[in-house]
Order: sequence, then C-alpha cells, then structure tokens
Amino acid sequence: MKILKYIGIAVLIIAALFAAAYFIKSNSKSPITYESESPFITSIEEKSVATGKVIPEDEVAIKPQISGIISEIAVEEGEKLEAGDLIAKIKVVPNEQTLNTARGRLSNARISLNNAEIEYNRNKVLFEKGVISSQEFNNIELTYDQAKQELANAQSDLQIIRQGSAGGSTSANTNVKATISGTVLEIPVKIGDQVIQSNNFNDGTTIASVADLSKMIFEGMVDEAEVGKLKADSPLKISFGAIPDKEFEGKLKFVAPKWNEEEETTSGVVQFKIEADVFMEEGYFIRAGYSANASLVLEKKDSVLAIKEALLQFDRETEQPYVEVEVGDQEFERRDVETGISDGINVEIVSGLTESDKVKVWNKTEPVKRETASD
Repeated sequence: MKILKYIGIAVLIIAALFAAAYFIKSNSKSPITYESESPFITSIEEKSVATGKVIPEDEVAIKPQISGIISEIAVEEGEKLEAGDLIAKIKVVPNEQTLNTARGRLSNARISLNNAEIEYNRNKVLFEKGVISSQEFNNIELTYDQAKQELANAQSDLQIIRQGSAGGSTSANTNVKATISGTVLEIPVKIGDQVIQSNNFNDGTTIASVADLSKMIFEGMVDEAEVGKLKADSPLKISFGAIPDKEFEGKLKFVAPKWNEEEETTSGVVQFKIEADVFMEEGYFIRAGYSANASLVLEKKDSVLAIKEALLQFDRETEQPYVEVEVGDQEFERRDVETGISDGINVEIVSGLTESDKVKVWNKTEPVKRETASD
C-alpha cells in the first residue's frame, strides 16, 4: 500500500510539473501577431492644395465725372448691364466760393469786352481814314477778339459749375453710365449721398462695381516649399465650397515673384500668391468671392516601387525612415529605406526594398487565439 501511495504522489508531482511547463510555454508566446504587406508598382502624383477665392478677371469701379449728390439710381446689385447703360444721375451742387469766383470772372470779362469794343470801334474809324497803320489796327482787333473769347470762356465755366456741363444738355457729366458690359457687383452709395469726382488728389467716389462674371480667376496662396515646383500653364482642379461634388478645370497663369508679407506675418509661413484661369461651364453660376481650393500637381512618376506611407517608421534621433521586414515567422528586422515623392497615401521607395519583401504593418495587429483546456 505504501508503494502505491508513493507512486500516486510521484504521478501527481510529474503532472504538476508538466502543467507548469505547459502554462509557462503558452504564456511565453506573444499576445499579438503582425500582418505584413509587399511593395507594389504604381503611379504617384505629388499634389498641393492652395486655398483662396475666385474673383472676376476684370472688375471696374464706375466713378462720376463731376461732384454732386446722387439724385437717382437706375440699377440694382446683380443686374446685368451693357456698356453705356445708365447707372445713376447726379444733381450738381455748386461750391459757393467757386461759384462766386466764376461770377466775378464773368463780370470782369464783360467789362474788359466793353472797353475793348469801344477801343476797337474808335480805331476802326481812324484806320479807315488812314490815320493809323494796318499793324496797329490789327493789334487792337486781336485784343477785342481775345476779350470776346474770354467772356465766352467765363460763361462756360459758370454754366459748368451750375449745371455740370457747358453744352445745352448736362447728360454728359451728370449721367453716370457703365463703361463695360457685365454684372453689377456692388452699389456702395444711395440716393442723397454726396459724391466727388476723381482728380489728382482723390480717387473719387465709386458709384458701382461692374464685372464680367463669365471670366473668373482663382487667387490663392502657396507655401515656399512648393512654389518652386509650379510651372505656368500647368493644369489644376478647382472646387468651391458653395458647389459640392463638382470640380472645374483651370490653368495656372501667374506665380508671384515676391512673397506675401502680410500672409507671412499672420501665419508664420512664407507664402506666394498664385492666379489661375477658371474654365466656366454652362449651368453653373459662380459668384465673386466664393471660397475655393485649387489642387495642383507638383510632380508625377509612373511605374515606381511604392508602399503605403503608413508602413514607414522614423528614427527618433536621426529622423531616418525605415521599415521592418519579415525574416521569419513573426520575426522582423529593421531596414532603412530611401523615399521619393508621396501622394499622402502611397510613397515611392527609391532603395531599400524589393517587390518580394514583406513589410510589417506595425500599427495594425491581431490578438493570438489562446488555447483552452477543451482544445
């Protein structure tokens, strides 16, 4: 009986040892397993997105030819005009000092003319009698003609100050007309507002802004890291926040030679202005000032070896890009790689990998299925 007892104890000890070894072995396995992906051949386009807005190619500010007060506005914002259409009418309000000066000039001109006429008539008689020479009479006649011209000029100036024009009709100056065909974008004045004409000291009051909305351009900003890759006449895609799920074709036409100081000051990034023609399509109405994004192709490569950019890892000290390549069952080794262009999803591999390699998907794992007693 003692022998059987010892044998039983020995069996229990051995079983306990086997059980302990089993659990140690099972717990030594990695709790996760990593997937792997192989490099592939594809085409990659490196793109840049410029934010900005769309504006009319030609926008004209209509200004009055004379100062006065708005008496009538004949159009509304959004209305289409042809060149020569009436926009507004101006009522002339003369400046009192200027008006008084013009009246004084006219009075002086009349006095001068009267004196010149008396002198002319008196010397004409003398000339006909042969008392004075022809040259002397011609000088007197010239003075008389100049006095008549000065009176006419003074009368015209007074009429311009009073009515806005020296002719019989004042429409030339008091009627503000469109200088181009297009759409009225803005009317920043209202009836009763005082306006002034453009001169050497003042830009003048804008009565209306008119533009042809069938010819629009995109205006945006590009960072200095990308501006060197842009080329004139390059195609681009333009999308508007107000028109979802629709892209318009465009063509780059201008890259600023100087950085935009205002943008750099506010954002901390050196940026350059770009402009591009927008190719309009029938059935779409683009309003001036729509916010827009332009997608530009900076570089394109066909049939290059690539991996998903998410597979890349970077050395914390050197920032060297590397991947982990599978060398055995769930065994990986680090391999430094040289990268090329990227589209944000795929990245070109210049060296360090082949199509047959299997790259560890380091940021995607699956749990290992643990064995149970029933298994």
